[in-house]
Amino acid sequence: MQGATPVAERLRRFEQLLLPHIDAATNLARWLMPAGADARDLVQEAYLRAYRSFDSFQGDNPRAWLLAIVRNTCFTAHAKARARQREEPFDDETHEMASEPWPGGSGAAHDPLALLERRTELELLQRLIRTLPDEYREILLLREAEELSYKEIAGILGVPVGTVMSRLARARAFLERKLSAYFGHESKL
Repeated sequence: MQGATPVAERLRRFEQLLLPHIDAATNLARWLMPAGADARDLVQEAYLRAYRSFDSFQGDNPRAWLLAIVRNTCFTAHAKARARQREEPFDDETHEMASEPWPGGSGAAHDPLALLERRTELELLQRLIRTLPDEYREILLLREAEELSYKEIAGILGVPVGTVMSRLARARAFLERKLSAYFGHESKL
């Protein structure tokens, strides 16, 4: 780009590399944080952090780099929220679970009973996923919802690939046990 200032060129490159991944970033934040509104704010904060440190980006995978920043931003917000929570009384309305469907899920059926059944299943799955410890929930979401490779997840989390595989297996086993107990039969995810 001839005649572009270094700042304009930096912004263009940032937008080109990172804006296509805003849905993945929002999805991850939504699952790592308890409230959907908080997730959008955290994604904005993560993008701001990414922009500030964009000159240090050396990798070939901007999506994984961005998701690592989103993850760290969420955990920082989590820690701050826990500190505030010790000071604030519990409020049922504030801690009510969002009733959004699994990201990427479609409501192709037009039968109201089928839609209700599907929504009930999704809400159950959401509740179960939210009960997973953070280290299992984030790996499950990065693999299943974001379809990242084990290697990409290992890079985001800073753990060995074997750890990713074992945590993913434990998360899936947990969900399978809980779903089997709920439905009263064997369930295969």
